[in-house]
Amino acid sequence: MADFILRKVAVIVEEIHHEGGPAPATPRLRGAVLAVVSNPFAGAYAADLQPAMEVLKPLGLMLTDRLIAALGGCYGIDGYGKGAMVGAAGEAEHGALWHVPGGYAMRERLGTSRAIVPSTMKVAAMGASIDIPLGHINAAYVRSHFDAMTVALADAPREAEIVFVLAMAKGPRVHSRMGGLEVWQVKGEDGLR
Repeated sequence: MADFILRKVAVIVEEIHHEGGPAPATPRLRGAVLAVVSNPFAGAYAADLQPAMEVLKPLGLMLTDRLIAALGGCYGIDGYGKGAMVGAAGEAEHGALWHVPGGYAMRERLGTSRAIVPSTMKVAAMGASIDIPLGHINAAYVRSHFDAMTVALADAPREAEIVFVLAMAKGPRVHSRMGGLEVWQVKGEDGLR
């Protein structure tokens, strides 16, 4: 079975006090956790990647727990997203390994999350950044929670590495005023509305 050897973990938390205009009553929190791991599939084609998702599940849970702690606990977390950057010796599909272990870990720990976890992935050079999409945890159509968090590590991903990322937020964009489905209107039945 594939080994994903952990090289480093980084946690980033942003406290957003304003976006021009009046400050919100409470600063918005947005955070990400990044894990840099070796890519056991680098440099060769592997026909069957899916079993590796099972191997990554403990990493997903560990990173989820670290990010929730960094954000001060589950209370108020209402946005999430995930992503991956694969080093040049890998392929974008290696980043797709994160769909189940990353997404399901956040949904498990956050409880009543029904919406799809927005995701992105790419093959990237060392030091590249990636925009992690964020969406509401229970209703994908909540426009106030459409957002992204840009993350990067100066020394990753190396050629045979993958950077797996989870992101969460507490609250909508500061000064959100684009209409559509509002948080107070969420039914949380189908993950859309």
